[in-house]
Amino acid sequence: MAATPLHDALAPLLADPSAAAVLLDVDGTLAPIVRHADDAHVPESTRRPLIAVARRYGFVACVSGRRAAIARRIVSLGSITYVGNHGSEVLVGGASEVVVDAEVAEWTDRVRAFAAVELDREDVRRTRVRGEDKHAIAAFHWRGAPDEAAAEAVAEAVAARALEAGFAVHHGRKVIEVRPPVTMDKGIGIERQLQGRGMKVALYAGDDKTDCDAFAGLRRLVAAGELGAAVCVGVRSDETPAELEQDADLLVDGPAGVRELLNALAAAE
Repeated sequence: MAATPLHDALAPLLADPSAAAVLLDVDGTLAPIVRHADDAHVPESTRRPLIAVARRYGFVACVSGRRAAIARRIVSLGSITYVGNHGSEVLVGGASEVVVDAEVAEWTDRVRAFAAVELDREDVRRTRVRGEDKHAIAAFHWRGAPDEAAAEAVAEAVAARALEAGFAVHHGRKVIEVRPPVTMDKGIGIERQLQGRGMKVALYAGDDKTDCDAFAGLRRLVAAGELGAAVCVGVRSDETPAELEQDADLLVDGPAGVRELLNALAAAE
């Protein structure tokens, strides 16, 4: 896809910031990808323009595969909304209580019980596949394992057993998630947040396959007349999925490119 000049792509938002929504993935977009997920954070040089954007635009939210409360901790900005666990959690700006989709929440105990058994397996421990407890989602990471190929093979075996047990499975960047067999995606979460909000245009930026769901959600809102326009920004890395490049209206280079985008949005008069 031909590159679109940044300012031209942002023109619909810059024209009327009060009627524009800015939606951002967290890991790999605002926060650089790190070896251990718990070490992720948003640099202050990115937080500053994000704060300015949050003050100026009609609706600003972070949309993450992380739990909403964890995403807020990583971003460290309490005034905006966080849509977590792939659309199944919402933490409204200024609130302290996370609202969880009831159908998803019903699966939490079963997902956790499955993950506990799998993480105690000898091959999982030997290859240092790391578990992440996201309540209704169990993530199995192998980034930084001594032998990533061997760890990936073990994680794939976990995924196969999860499917046999009736769970859903999602593949990400060096991570496999075991999920409830319930529709969960960022696009649906975004639609719920934007419907009836009166926004004329919305931008979404993200770096992984799940962010294609977010792009699709915005485009559904345009097709329904809920939005006048959508800007879908893909964030490039050395692990960029082909689907993301194909679906994006605009590509930027890593979190540094997202920071440039935020600075351009923050400069709107």
